[in-house]
Amino acid sequence: MQQAVLTLPRDAVVNLRSSKIREVANAGMGRDDVLAFWFGEPDEVTPEFIRTAASESLMRGETFYSHNLGLPELRAAVADYLAALHPNADAPIRAEHIAITSAGVNALSLAAQCIVNPGDRVVCVTPLWPNLVEIPKILSADVTCVALHFGERGWQLDLDELLDALTPDTRLLMVNSPNNPTGWTLSRVEQQTILAHCRKHGIWLLADDAYERLAFEEAACAPSFFDIAHADDRLVSANTFSKSWLMTGWRLGWLVAPTPFIEQLGKVIEYNTSCSPVFVQRAGIAAITGGDAVIAHTRERFRAARDHLCAALNALPGVHAPPPPGAMYAFFRVDGLTDSLAFCQRLVSEHGLGLAPGAAFGDEGEGFVRWCFASDLARLDRAVERFARGLSAFRAAATRRP
Repeated sequence: MQQAVLTLPRDAVVNLRSSKIREVANAGMGRDDVLAFWFGEPDEVTPEFIRTAASESLMRGETFYSHNLGLPELRAAVADYLAALHPNADAPIRAEHIAITSAGVNALSLAAQCIVNPGDRVVCVTPLWPNLVEIPKILSADVTCVALHFGERGWQLDLDELLDALTPDTRLLMVNSPNNPTGWTLSRVEQQTILAHCRKHGIWLLADDAYERLAFEEAACAPSFFDIAHADDRLVSANTFSKSWLMTGWRLGWLVAPTPFIEQLGKVIEYNTSCSPVFVQRAGIAAITGGDAVIAHTRERFRAARDHLCAALNALPGVHAPPPPGAMYAFFRVDGLTDSLAFCQRLVSEHGLGLAPGAAFGDEGEGFVRWCFASDLARLDRAVERFARGLSAFRAAATRRP
């Protein structure tokens, strides 16, 4: 009898790079002795009033399907929240522009499915969370990366380099600001220039705004394309409840897009997840209508943690950790580091410390390490001690090599 041949998925899936963040985390998960900072996740649980809204919804029996685009109450609440945050008479944000999604990454994936055709040219600003770079590849798009540059002031964008990459045949620009992993944040002038260029060439712009409220140099939030948009712009924003409201495990997000886009998006949601769970959406309503104090607390706590951690890292020999202007990560360079994955694997196995390798975020991230600082200071101090021991072992091993 002839043996059946195992058939793999299509090449676009086989050729996806696996997440090096998960590769490190999977090696340390389940170990009680590991201090983990590999994921972008706070160490505080979701506030009680948000959890209560979900549990009360469950007790009411709200366990059935909802509208593909989300509960009308949540869509309206998100629209009101964004309209207050980004008032713009030329492009006011209304409920008809909102779709509720099953997590922020689901929002990014859905948006890409609605925009990208096989063979389309997609440009990403990197270093970048690997999910954003790989999502268009699932759709058989060609992805071009434009790298930020690291210097004394941290990570900076060469705007001319990006504009040169945004050729007329480009279908989509994906940009994350504040950025994971670097914390780099677009300025208003950069946004104006990029948006004008995209308008000129008909390029779609997908903004990952997951960290817009975690901007440490701004009054309320990071500069947004919504502040300067026109109603007919090819602008789509993906966002999440995960970071600002401490809801990573809830898997709830949203998309903002022109009304005709949202009307068609409902079909794509149906064929992906159908809808977000009602009780999770009830938690989202509680968060976005009553969570201003949560965001204020989170920002100040993360700011203190950022300053504390970066000061401790910069005190170590050969470590360069400029405080990031946004997000929740220190993305720091280690002199002499050429294999960040192996380095982070050894930190887990030998020193009980879980960090993310810079190589996970693109070739330009090699030699760097990402550390999520959404943690209390005492825990950070314990982790820095372990990192210092791991760094010393790395230096010692380097000197022994012929």
